[in-house]
Amino acid sequence: MKKITYILLALLVVASAGVLYSFKSPAPNEKWYQVTVIESVVPGGGGRSRMISQDENGKMEEIKLQNFFSLAGINFTNIKDNDVKITQKITDLTNEGWELYNVTSGVYAGTGNGGGGNGIFITRYLYKKV
Repeated sequence: MKKITYILLALLVVASAGVLYSFKSPAPNEKWYQVTVIESVVPGGGGRSRMISQDENGKMEEIKLQNFFSLAGINFTNIKDNDVKITQKITDLTNEGWELYNVTSGVYAGTGNGGGGNGIFITRYLYKKV
């Protein structure tokens, strides 16, 4: 009798597991696209600013951006030009069906050993498409 009870209990567990896993949806086929914006804050315009993107196939694209500073100090025209390029990239990706998934930003400010005044702003935009 105990043997039959164990067999029935095992069959019940297997049947329950089968029912639970039958409702599990398949994993979506997600594609990822990353855009990294690096903006230099080196005085005198000596730094390099770029927008680098990598699509779901690994293809890299690099777009030159203007530096925040020129010899005269902060350059608002350069900032405006960078904003136009970044916004255009965001618009293009949105129109292609990409959804903005995450934005991460950071700042590096060089200090010590005469590194004051050197630095970058970095922003990463991660997009996904299902």
